[in-house]
Amino acid sequence: MEFIIIAVIIVFILNYNRVVDTNRFVTDTEPYFRALMEDDYVFLLNIRYPGRDINVNELYGIRVRNGIITIIALIFLFFNQLSFIYILIAFIAGYLVFKSPYNSLKSYYKANLHHINLMLPYYLKSLEILVQHYTVPVALSRSIDTAPEVFKPGLQRLVARIDAGDSSIQPYIDFANEYPVRDSMRMMRLLYRLGLGSQQDKHEQVMMFSRTVSALQNKAREQKYKERLETMENQTMIMLFSTGGGVMGLMLLSMMVLMTF
Repeated sequence: MEFIIIAVIIVFILNYNRVVDTNRFVTDTEPYFRALMEDDYVFLLNIRYPGRDINVNELYGIRVRNGIITIIALIFLFFNQLSFIYILIAFIAGYLVFKSPYNSLKSYYKANLHHINLMLPYYLKSLEILVQHYTVPVALSRSIDTAPEVFKPGLQRLVARIDAGDSSIQPYIDFANEYPVRDSMRMMRLLYRLGLGSQQDKHEQVMMFSRTVSALQNKAREQKYKERLETMENQTMIMLFSTGGGVMGLMLLSMMVLMTF
């Protein structure tokens, strides 16, 4: 423990006197850890902080810094009895600290995935109305302002790629992969085909899109009703158990009072 205190004091003094710049050290080493960045890290940040201007590099740099500090601190802690096992423990602990923010984002996403799943049909319904009057790219662009915050970053990237001349299905597929909720892939494929169709076929394709969206809305309503019913049942059971427990408690108390006389 003494080694850690001494090391922290020395690093603080050197950093304070600009002999060692820890921020620059983290900045210089962070690119070497870039390969460890998870593929869905940016997406999870956008889910966790919708509508905010997020500095991904800064947040990732903080993760790298905390991991490195953990490794160094544990090496100093085990300095007197340093061996391969203790070095391995230090690196494992540093990796766990490094992964902790990502795991937290992942847990948040899983907890809110159901909510995102319920929002998608209502967004698609508003998009359906726009598609009846505009082309698919224009409808997507106009839908961004009224879309739920969680979908806005993905929609902006989708529209930007279409405006840049990408007429393939890939931008739609990537959007569906970003939001892997119920039927998102099928809906994006339908939307892409709607954008390719001629004006004569547009009415029929819009009707097909509308029927699919209505089916999704019905599923969402059923799910909401089921959840509300389950909540009411749970509350009823809690109330019954509480009432029954209270009555039994009063009966036992009455019996104990009668037995004392």
